[in-house]
Amino acid sequence: MSDDLLPLSEAEISARLARELPHWYYENGWIRRKYRTGGWKGTLMVVNVVGHLAEAAWHHPDLAVSYAFVIVKLCTHSAKGVTERDFALAHKIEEVVQWQPGQEGGVLEGTPNDDARFRYIKYDSALDPDAA
Repeated sequence: MSDDLLPLSEAEISARLARELPHWYYENGWIRRKYRTGGWKGTLMVVNVVGHLAEAAWHHPDLAVSYAFVIVKLCTHSAKGVTERDFALAHKIEEVVQWQPGQEGGVLEGTPNDDARFRYIKYDSALDPDAA
């Protein structure tokens, strides 16, 4: 079994989550993240992003989908635990779902956050100064 498929210990998983993915948590053999959205439209956008990334990576999470949130659960079934593959995909999901081009100062202005009609995801407050 290659190193990327070796299951990580619970202590290593917890330490890495705290260091690398602070909004993710470990529970019942999975690393998990709950993304809160502004409603069904935002939920579908998150699901589609995760679906595209998972298919491109050929590593598929379990999803729990509701009106205003998506829970992403990752583990490597063939390794019977959490592996490097799960962390790699979690990082990519986090990067894309939390992307806010308006915060980067580039040519892309991003979704208007000052108008509730356009807010479709509830960004982490550390990333979004307008989050309440």
